[in-house]
Order: sequence, then C-alpha cells, then structure tokens
Amino acid sequence: MINLTTPITLEDIKRLKVGEKVLISGTIYTARDQAHIRLQNEENLKFDLEGAVIFYVGPTPARDNVALGASGPTSSYRMDDLAPNLMKRGLKLMIGKGDRSDKFIQEMINYQSVYLIATGGAGALLSSRIKKSRVIMYEDLGAEAIRELQVEEFPCFVAYDIYGNNIFKDNK
Repeated sequence: MINLTTPITLEDIKRLKVGEKVLISGTIYTARDQAHIRLQNEENLKFDLEGAVIFYVGPTPARDNVALGASGPTSSYRMDDLAPNLMKRGLKLMIGKGDRSDKFIQEMINYQSVYLIATGGAGALLSSRIKKSRVIMYEDLGAEAIRELQVEEFPCFVAYDIYGNNIFKDNK
C-alpha cells in the first residue's frame, strides 16, 4: 500500500505500479464531462493543476453531518479526449472507474500521469473519506461543478502506470 499526500510529485508517480492500493490524503478536485469541456480554455483556474488530483464524480448532496453525499466514481472514458490538455498543464492523478482508450493511455504516459480506479458502488464508503467539500468553479453545473475536497486515506488502485502496465489487460 502506498500513502500519498497532495500535491503529487513526479517521484510519487514513478513509485506507482499497476494493481497497488493507494491511499490519498490532502486536497483533490472533482470534475466530470461538462467541467472538463469548460476547463479546456480556462485561463483563470481557482486551483493549481500542477501536481493535482481530479476525481471523476457527481456526488449526491450532503446530509447527516457529512461533507458530501455518496461519491462513487463515474465512467472515465468520456474524459479521454479532454484530459490530455489538463495533464499537459500539470494534472498528475485521475480517479474514476473503467478502462480508457489506447490514445489516452499513451498521452498519460507521455505526460507522466497516472490513472487510478476507485470501487464503483461504494459511494457511501468513499464519501466517509471526504472531510470537507466546497464548490470552487462552475456552480451552475450542480453535481458536475468543480469541488475542492479534503480527503483522508481515500482508497484507490493503480489502473495504469507510466510504465505502460494496464490493470484491465494485465490481470492484476
């Protein structure tokens, strides 16, 4: 198991190998389809992409004294054409679910970024690792707004590493 604290460094990225469990603590950001589209030409980000982690999630509203409602990962392939521009600008980790395109995987390797998967169907468990949440951009997108999350030991697995390994094809 590898414990990571944000922001993520190149040394962190080099340590990650397919199949390893990762626990992330610190600040991560949420962004899905519509936010990714808007981020493509956004000059005035309210967060630094250098060393950033983006979680592909559309959380449910918070209740019962929790920071955020159920927060299960969404299918990531929809961001395949949009993520490379963010990786070029410093994005280091993406968290979602499901396989990605070969083109995306090559871009990820080129930009020295890593794709992690979180367990689908475990949104309530994942939300228990979110300690604080606040919308920082695109509030009009509702569940797809960009949120800044403070997480403690947020559990993921390395799906693709910078060495070309693939959890979906390597039977890890």
